[in-house]
Order: sequence, then structure tokens, then C-alpha cells
Amino acid sequence: MKKLLFAGMLGTALFAVSCSAVNNAKTAQNQRSEFLKMKGDWQIVSIDYDKNFKIKPFDDGVDAQCFVGSHWRLIPNNWTGAYTLNGGGTCGGGFTQPIKVDVVSGNTFNFKKIADGTKAKQNTAGYTLTLTNQTTDQFSLEQNIPFDGENVRVVYNFERTGMK
Repeated sequence: MKKLLFAGMLGTALFAVSCSAVNNAKTAQNQRSEFLKMKGDWQIVSIDYDKNFKIKPFDDGVDAQCFVGSHWRLIPNNWTGAYTLNGGGTCGGGFTQPIKVDVVSGNTFNFKKIADGTKAKQNTAGYTLTLTNQTTDQFSLEQNIPFDGENVRVVYNFERTGMK
């Protein structure tokens, strides 16, 4: 009788674990399908924020307006990409920054910069933005930057420039 009871409990536990694994796989697949929609080349066409603040996004040392016109390439098959700032004027010289990206729960867009000669897993710092207004040819990323106990809301508006 003890063996039968033990076998029943073991079977129930295995069933629960296998159902959890199936749900996790479905969630991961849904997240990947959301990111697949973002595959390709994009450009930031505008940035909306309270102009009373001087914002320098992503620790790049340049004003937020320097990101308008920047080119972003997102590659979902290996969760990588890069963005390129054009430079000029007060924006300094242009540069390209490799990134590692992830979309979680369909609307949380995470990315981290990858420095030359390092692997993505060596860099634990990154940025979390909220994906909004996503269509085939445009999307927005919203970032809340803490300042003096409040959040400054910054919205980066993207349009597709090529490759789907």
C-alpha cells in the first residue's frame, strides 16, 4: 500500500513539473514571436520627453536628440543587434554599438551593450523599456528615468527602414 501511495505521489509530481515546462515553453515561444515582428532595420524618427530636462540616453554621453535618425538593426535568431548614431554638430562623431536584446512578456524590451572583446554574459547591466504601439512598420519604446524622486518619461518612436 505504501508503494502504491508513493508511486501515485511521484506520478502527480512528475505531471505537475511537465505541465509547468510546457507552459514555460509556450511563454518563451510567444515572446520570441513578438520579437520576430521587430526583425530588421529601424530608425528613430522622434523622441518625446519633457524638454525642460537634458537627457542623455543609454550612457552614450550625447543629447537625446542625437538619437533621432539613428539606425537600429534587430536580429531575432540570435537575440543581437546594433545601433548607429550618425554624429555631427553637437552629437560628436558617429559610432556603432553592438547590443544583446530580449523581449519579455510581449512588452518588456531589454537590451545591454556589448563591448569589444567581451561576451554578453559578462555584462550584467542593461536597460529596460516598455514596448508600445507595435505595428508591422513602427513601434515605440518607453523609458522612465528617475530624477529627483519622480520619473521622466521618454518615448523613442521607431519606423521600419528595411528588411522584414
